Amino acid sequence: MKVAVWDTYVTKKDGNVMHFDIIAPEEIKDTTVIYSYGRDYLKTKGQDGQPLTSKECSFCHIETVKPDWEKSINQQGYFIYEMENCN
Repeated sequence: MKVAVWDTYVTKKDGNVMHFDIIAPEEIKDTTVIYSYGRDYLKTKGQDGQPLTSKECSFCHIETVKPDWEKSINQQGYFIYEMENCN
């Protein structure tokens, strides 16, 4: 399975910037869907309501799905790869 990686930087309520990737099947090109995945994730981190638009999230590249991502993608449609300030 090929997946699209969407590079995302969201300013948290405390002013720090979260850096994470939204990883979804490559067929999903509708940014409304991608942003909804990001907003769902932000809610789990207590950051609901923070802006998530094309300014914060953009397509980066296509790659082959990694085994640890595939389960999440099969269950919820996407995987979040946390990089910076996601706690």
